[in-house]
Amino acid sequence: MREAGRGIVDGVRYLVLATADADGRPWSTPVYFAHEGYREFFWVSSPEVTHSRNIAVRPEVGIVVFDSSAAIGTGQGVYLSAVAGVVEEGDTARGLDVFSRRSVGHGGRVWTVDDVRGDSGMRLYRAVADTHWMLAKDGTPDHRVPVRLA
Repeated sequence: MREAGRGIVDGVRYLVLATADADGRPWSTPVYFAHEGYREFFWVSSPEVTHSRNIAVRPEVGIVVFDSSAAIGTGQGVYLSAVAGVVEEGDTARGLDVFSRRSVGHGGRVWTVDDVRGDSGMRLYRAVADTHWMLAKDGTPDHRVPVRLA
């Protein structure tokens, strides 16, 4: 399962980020991402959008990475529990390196510190996963089992 999970995370461009506001009202959104070691997940967002505002008050998030084009009944995904937040300015260079490598590999651009600070309207975010799960595929509906990807 480890190799299958790694293949999903490496092969999919968007993760679904699940957040909740201070009152517990849920919100989910897809974001383009890059990862480091299957444990750190980076994306760029405006701090004004719903998921970013939610993370500011409740940093615990859920993440799912999956191939939405899989045939019915054949899909597999990686589920993560994580803590997310804005990457602090002193740590931005490493996160942007990770994000930019993947961005360029997918036909995007290199991101710079100036792209995610000041009046740019964007910030670099990171979620650090503490647990990964995948579906057991043992005939039991939605039976998730822990898996170590890192």
